[in-house]
Amino acid sequence: MALIGYWRTSTGLTSSGAGQSGDRQVLSLKNAGCDDRFIFGDTITGTSNYGDRPALSKCLDTLRAGDTLIIHELDRLGRSMVEMLVQVNNLLERNIHIKCLDGRLDTSSMPEDLVKLIVGIMGYTAEMELKGIKKRCEEGRQIARNKNVKFGRKRTYTPQQAQTVMEMRGNGMGYGTIGTALGLTTSKVRRIIASYEA
Repeated sequence: MALIGYWRTSTGLTSSGAGQSGDRQVLSLKNAGCDDRFIFGDTITGTSNYGDRPALSKCLDTLRAGDTLIIHELDRLGRSMVEMLVQVNNLLERNIHIKCLDGRLDTSSMPEDLVKLIVGIMGYTAEMELKGIKKRCEEGRQIARNKNVKFGRKRTYTPQQAQTVMEMRGNGMGYGTIGTALGLTTSKVRRIIASYEA
């Protein structure tokens, strides 16, 4: 009856601008009794498919009847309520327990019907949270668009260079010739022209 740990962090950035780290979750798993050999983790967004998480697949393959899967929070398994329920049900059918270190779920000490109810509520809450995040992001982007904020990569050429590119192109000069004359790559010349034509 082994204790198998799984952690997941998003590929996004924290408020400080640094990438999220799994160190906190790994430490929690170790403190819960998981051996280093049986701790698996992915750095991938919570909306990713199960098939895109190699460490999770390895973790699930390692689990045997009587083992306990330990995770920091249930949403480490995913943000979709349906996927979460399917995964939890599969584990319960294999006689594998699930324990969340946030204290909200421990299937070894709960009736199965109660487990399914709790997982459903938690999955629904996580899904609504994700939808809220997406909505707030889109609202933020719309506000930025209204303020004429430009998205995408910053330009690496000056307005003067762009104007010269357009004049030279207007005189029938080729992309390579323009690039060589101005010290720009051919692809950059193409992007400038495409941008101005758009």
